Amino acid sequence: MATQTTLILSAALALGLAACSGDDSASYAGGAEPAGNPSQPAGPGAVGVGQGGAQDFGRFRQILEDGEIPGVETIDAVGFFAEHKLDYPRPTCGEDLCAHALLGVAGNLLTGANCTLVQIGLNSPLNPAEIARPPLDLVIALDTSGSMRGEPIDYVRRGLTRMLTVLEPEDTVSLVVYADQAVVLIEDGTVTEREALEAAIDRVTARGATNIHDGLFVAFQLADARRAPGREARVMLLSDGVATAGLEQRERLQALAEGYARRGVGLTAVGVGTEFDIDLMRTLGEVGAGNFYFLENPAAVEEVFEEEINTFLVPVALDVEMDLVVGAGYEVRRAYGTQGWRGGLHSGQVRVPSLFLAGRRRASDPVEGGRRGGGGGILVELMPVSDEVDPAQADRVGRLSLRWTDPGTGERLSQVTDITNPHAPGVIPAGGWFTHGTVEKGFVMLNLLVGFQMAASLTEDGDVGSALGVLETLRENVKAWLDGQEDPDADIADDLRYVDLFLANLRRVGATEVRRPPEPWPVD
Repeated sequence: MATQTTLILSAALALGLAACSGDDSASYAGGAEPAGNPSQPAGPGAVGVGQGGAQDFGRFRQILEDGEIPGVETIDAVGFFAEHKLDYPRPTCGEDLCAHALLGVAGNLLTGANCTLVQIGLNSPLNPAEIARPPLDLVIALDTSGSMRGEPIDYVRRGLTRMLTVLEPEDTVSLVVYADQAVVLIEDGTVTEREALEAAIDRVTARGATNIHDGLFVAFQLADARRAPGREARVMLLSDGVATAGLEQRERLQALAEGYARRGVGLTAVGVGTEFDIDLMRTLGEVGAGNFYFLENPAAVEEVFEEEINTFLVPVALDVEMDLVVGAGYEVRRAYGTQGWRGGLHSGQVRVPSLFLAGRRRASDPVEGGRRGGGGGILVELMPVSDEVDPAQADRVGRLSLRWTDPGTGERLSQVTDITNPHAPGVIPAGGWFTHGTVEKGFVMLNLLVGFQMAASLTEDGDVGSALGVLETLRENVKAWLDGQEDPDADIADDLRYVDLFLANLRRVGATEVRRPPEPWPVD
């Protein structure tokens, strides 16, 4: 899913964000029709492909819904992008995994300053409903400490019961409950014993401390003992708090997850409520070759349990390597939407253990559950350096190389995609220029992410006026973009609702002068 994006660091806010050029010579008109490549076919109906790690930004949303101000740490780029379906060009590469290297240039939606943007996108012709997944040995480690009492434990019971409806006869499920210590409540249950499983789930009660290490350790031992060729072993960890008993050190918990991931036992971490250790749970999902979710309501609970069984147990690619090398007219600044980016000024690499099919097939599909799950994308920040370019190479933006292992055959496969720009580096045509419509959506997504992060950071620093300025400007330009779309975009429209909630919550903090938003991507 390659989109090359020129973005720049917001050092003034210490957010570590990528930066765009401060040249204000061109601005992006939200409703303008971009000059692009209209002959390139869109790919609605193609399944998005996503990484492990955070799969939503539910905690950020829930804090806003509760009338509070979220902190910067509560919104993660991987999770935010994962809730957006990007309709990349049709997957006609002849493989189960197709890479798209797309380019967009425009002025950002906060100050209008010059931005050149690149996007890496992946999709697949496969239909998740038609793929036979391997039999599953699932071990659930459920926090039953006192803080889970009431609504949290009720949510989880509902999700576990829903999960039983999507298990196959060959699957097994074990349930480990942990508070002060871990106890195996169900071992190797099957759907043929559904009544007994549901009865055991209903008997779960909440009391005691939170011994996450003990719960994880016992669950991993059970799952590891069931590893067998042709079967999938996985642990699902659910918690609503922080470790308060047993081995509480984060490093020990991460090492446990990493060690079992190397043995082939994946981990999915699920946060319940708003008080859990979000950094720990997110990291466990990432290092454990699995996912991280936040369960904010019953709809999200049901969706997560069902989606985890139906899509994230069958990888479409293993040992994935993406390498981006840019031309002389650009420098690499940063990548958004992945934790695995490593690189320098002229190139960067992403290493991902596995890729999975996402749930939605079209951006226009209605958002009915607690999450929007679409697969997301990776946005790579580039900085034009036009004064150093050989005119013969001026149109060369870069080259994306993708390598992966086919899970079915073990064959090592590869694709190479060149990225070009008919305009000189740093030049932005009026209205912006995008090689494909989905890059335009990615551009709006990135501005929303950065706007949310800036507003949260400014509020933490006591500068509510500038936070209001950021969000009011963002709202105006995102609304203009939405109004200019031929087909409504449910993802961005829902994002705009959270901009409005953020504004309303800030205004309740107290009347303050609205200040001009600072440059989100200043020139270094």
